[in-house]
Amino acid sequence: MSAKTVAVTTNRLEPALLLTPAILVMLACGVAPFGFVAFYAVHDTFAGNDFLFVGLQWFKQVLTSSDFHWAMLRSLGFSLLALAIQIPLGLYIALRMPRSGMLASVLVVSMAIPLLTPTLVVGYLWKVLALPNTGLLTAVFALAGLSLDMNSKIWTWIMLLLMDTWHWTSLVVLLAYAGLKAIPDDYYRAARIDAASAWSVFRYIQLPKLKLVLAIAAILRFMDSLVIYAETYVVTRGGPGVSTTFLSHELVQTATIQFDLGEGSAMAVIYFFIVLAVALLFFRQVTNAERQA
Repeated sequence: MSAKTVAVTTNRLEPALLLTPAILVMLACGVAPFGFVAFYAVHDTFAGNDFLFVGLQWFKQVLTSSDFHWAMLRSLGFSLLALAIQIPLGLYIALRMPRSGMLASVLVVSMAIPLLTPTLVVGYLWKVLALPNTGLLTAVFALAGLSLDMNSKIWTWIMLLLMDTWHWTSLVVLLAYAGLKAIPDDYYRAARIDAASAWSVFRYIQLPKLKLVLAIAAILRFMDSLVIYAETYVVTRGGPGVSTTFLSHELVQTATIQFDLGEGSAMAVIYFFIVLAVALLFFRQVTNAERQA
């Protein structure tokens, strides 16, 4: 084998060698645990001692459960509402931010603060803000002539959407801001020469250039909101009633509190494929947006 052939082979293997540690970590942290979950999903067991193969029994039980259906609808509804609020709001804030200078740097750093806050801390923070007598959010609502009643299903949903919007809109802002800064100045010069209005600049220059960025922001936010757990559980414990019991709460309730390992594992597998299907759908949208960009 010539030296040239060896060099070519080595160059081809270098990417695979660089990816090997990441692949091993993914196998250890993702694939192996999912294999155990899939095993439990087709077996019946008590305390993990003896296993009895039951096939698709747990899957049938989950898919015919009204609790699962309603929890899934609540999760999808929450995700869609979060997207409908956070994508336009994040884009608007990014458009209003200065492109350079000290103020721009301060705003970018400030936007990163909610993203760096742990989810559990976010939950307890907003729970304190919504305390009936001393909560700051309660006082703000009172000044507006409104009563923040956490026993009301509507107000509870509003509270959770406000919390999620505070926590994650910054992600949309930073992505959109980076996309806006990447637009060449030549487009804006041409718009000024043509005396284009601000709306025309947004519609024909900024929005088309941000399609890919907004698609990525949408998929990240949708997937994260679909698996939300810690923040909402801390604030509402799934209540009032089951109005904020999302699919993640239903899964934890079944697997760890009721200790129905088979049913909980089947629910986890179905949950995984739902998330995977939504991710693939959004990936196709991102790919299409990239082709059109």
